[in-house]
Amino acid sequence: MRTRVEICGIDTSNLPLLTNEVMKETFIRLQSGDESAREELVFGNLRLVLSLVQRFAYRGEQADDLFQVGCIGLLKSIDNFDLKHNVRFSTYAVPMIIGEIKRHLRDHHSIRVSRSLRDIAYKAIRAKEQFINDHQREPKISDLAEITDIPEDDILFALDAIQDPMSLHEPMNGDGGDPVYIMDQLHDKKVSEDRWLTYVSVKETVAGMTERQKTILSKRFYLGQTQTEIAKELGISQAQISRLEKNAIQIIKEGMENE
Repeated sequence: MRTRVEICGIDTSNLPLLTNEVMKETFIRLQSGDESAREELVFGNLRLVLSLVQRFAYRGEQADDLFQVGCIGLLKSIDNFDLKHNVRFSTYAVPMIIGEIKRHLRDHHSIRVSRSLRDIAYKAIRAKEQFINDHQREPKISDLAEITDIPEDDILFALDAIQDPMSLHEPMNGDGGDPVYIMDQLHDKKVSEDRWLTYVSVKETVAGMTERQKTILSKRFYLGQTQTEIAKELGISQAQISRLEKNAIQIIKEGMENE
């Protein structure tokens, strides 16, 4: 039984699966002028688009939107595929579909990148796609520089500028068990775990104090004011400030001891 997944109003469990032989025959029909073959190729490869869209599930975009963008990449792949290359259609289509999705994510990027950098990056990406189509291999940066007549350093900088930021909650590898997230692999060499837990504990303890206690602690230990200066500002005696300060410090000590 196929798993039913509905996206963009399409029940993927009912999508056909085309064999390599059927794909070749359908492409021959398409390239002979049979337009109905194009629709068959589209529906026969929507599962491929869906599988690629799932790679970008943690980018904050709606799956339906990415699926539609992926379908644009699929249509471009179908229109440009050449049987003479003697490669599987999926081998040719995957990088084009992924490229279309990545372009969409870059264009809707929350971080602004200058138009000139985007133009250089897009020229390099188009050159890369054409190079793969012509040579059936990934190009080197030197190849892209030669094709676009743009210095290698400029291409590298532009491509790096438009990269999507990665979510700290994106899974890396689960090894069949619980997933391991990027944030699980981060390590702060300056702040130890004990120091971080102490900070969290103190912050939570202070949050539960009265506004007057918070004010006194802030002025004493953040702004560096004397008890006399604080007493004058708050309109109470220095002795009261001293007592409130001691009570606040005692609350923090007790909070840390209870951790």
